[in-house]
Amino acid sequence: MLPAGLRAAPAATDPALTRLAADPYWIALGHYETGKLGGWRSYVDDPRFFLSKDGDHDPAAELAATLEALKAPASLGDRHAQCVYPARTRWLRERLDLRDLPRPACAEFDRWYADIAPHSTVLVFPAAYLNSPSSMFGHTLLRIDQADIDSHNTAMLSYALNFGAFIEGMDNSILYAWKGLMGGYPGLFALVPYSEKLSEYSRLENRDLWEYRLNLTPEETGRMVEHVWELKQIRFDYYFFDENCSFRLLELLEIARPGVELTRHFPITAIPTDTVRAVGDAGLVERIDYRPSREKELQARDAPLEPGEQAWVLRLADDASALDDPAFAALPAPRRALIQDAAFRLLRYRSSSAERDSARSLRSYRLLQAINRNPPPPLQVARPDLPEDGHESRTWQLGAGSRDGEAYAEYGLRMAYHDLQDNLSGFPLGAQIEIAQLKLRQYEDNHWQLQRLDLATIRSLTPRSALLKPWSWQVGGGLERVPGRHGDETLVSHISGGAGASWLLGNDTLAFALATARLEHNGDFTPFVAAAAGFNGGVLWRNRLGNLGLEARGDYFNTGEARRTLSLNQQWELSRNLGLRLSANRTFTHFSEPLNDISLELKWYHY
Repeated sequence: MLPAGLRAAPAATDPALTRLAADPYWIALGHYETGKLGGWRSYVDDPRFFLSKDGDHDPAAELAATLEALKAPASLGDRHAQCVYPARTRWLRERLDLRDLPRPACAEFDRWYADIAPHSTVLVFPAAYLNSPSSMFGHTLLRIDQADIDSHNTAMLSYALNFGAFIEGMDNSILYAWKGLMGGYPGLFALVPYSEKLSEYSRLENRDLWEYRLNLTPEETGRMVEHVWELKQIRFDYYFFDENCSFRLLELLEIARPGVELTRHFPITAIPTDTVRAVGDAGLVERIDYRPSREKELQARDAPLEPGEQAWVLRLADDASALDDPAFAALPAPRRALIQDAAFRLLRYRSSSAERDSARSLRSYRLLQAINRNPPPPLQVARPDLPEDGHESRTWQLGAGSRDGEAYAEYGLRMAYHDLQDNLSGFPLGAQIEIAQLKLRQYEDNHWQLQRLDLATIRSLTPRSALLKPWSWQVGGGLERVPGRHGDETLVSHISGGAGASWLLGNDTLAFALATARLEHNGDFTPFVAAAAGFNGGVLWRNRLGNLGLEARGDYFNTGEARRTLSLNQQWELSRNLGLRLSANRTFTHFSEPLNDISLELKWYHY
């Protein structure tokens, strides 16, 4: 940054300068937004970014300070404002026809820019990964390509432009999630080799990658990269739901192409899939490429294998000497080719996050030799639905129902994102992430009550197979109504979770069984907090109408109370962003006779 003595004080009272400071492009360069009480505030939370002491809230003062600093002696070299702020310099020189500015030598910037050699831009979306709190909604980054990307296939030499939370130390998942929600981490931009990011996302985390080639010109890509230099080591506050990776990249795209409006669509939350959709709607996408994860590739190779052949895959992955077994050699060559390739992929999948091991490397080498002698047919991985083709992330709900003969209307809002019965296109079967869901009921006598307030409910029902044995799990917490002692409903607070397994029964049916635990504060219980052990099992069926779920769950409390529920939910997918859901529940409890609740709910997915 500039020496303190060269930071100019705001002295801009010229109306023309004031109008220029209100130009949308200058506002974008300073990352300004309209303040809650009027005026301006910058998203940048680092005073080193500003040349004026009032620059974080006064665009005109920052503009005046920048113009003054651009006239500093060229002898400052790399410390000169023109070297520190190349994007500002370019824009002001063009807008004000500044031909007589000093010409400092910007050696550091020139070397950095020449190394990146920006020519075109790709928006990369690593798909959602439920087993990581920071990745459960997916992620976005930009790939900056050189001019020979297509002719020489140099994507692995490109750079990845990423914005993310800067974490010092080893915070656990709960602390990470809390600090991410509350802005407890600073956010930084980083340019790293794309090959590193590709390894991290598609291999270490087994995430599919979607690459959206943008139609930005070389000049637009270069303009954006110049601004990235201005943000080098500059800190922003980082929030999971709004000021996150996706929102920051939208700001950069607004720098690249003046006039495109992307961030205004996200005043409250910026879910990555919604931001990808916004980029497409703005006409910025030229082409879409899909890179399946190692897990998807392994599943595709495993699909045509018989159970006996899968047993050979497991044996070869553990002991490559089984290649010499006469029983294996007796198999038809085409089947051996498939088995060997599946074993090699299984071995790579297992080693994704493991330390390098010489015995594993030797097994891989022997399998590769066998594959080279008897190659399998090319692997074909079916491309799933585009992530942005799924429903939008916020959901408004309007329902009507009856609880033991008492009619009610129900009104709901969910800030994000998807449950097991929601419209499925663009989402995996068995994945649920719900954040901040509110439901209010209005009964016949105009009695209103809070029915539930879920802070978060996450379910990852990943099916097991002969080759892959993932755990299924769920966690949730918030407020909900449960049957009370006198036939009414009691509002309780709870934290619950569970773990178990899931299995595919055909292509469209998923069965699951989990052991669960629950902590509950209930006014009908003597202890302040009661603990329960229980179960949760059921079936999800993807049918022609939509999604059907049958579930049974039970909680057995240390107070002696036992609460069990049978539920059926069928969603009709009326359109991409409209669903109709029939729900029926029967609850058994020691406090009362069995209770029946049936409802019909219209769900409107609208950001």
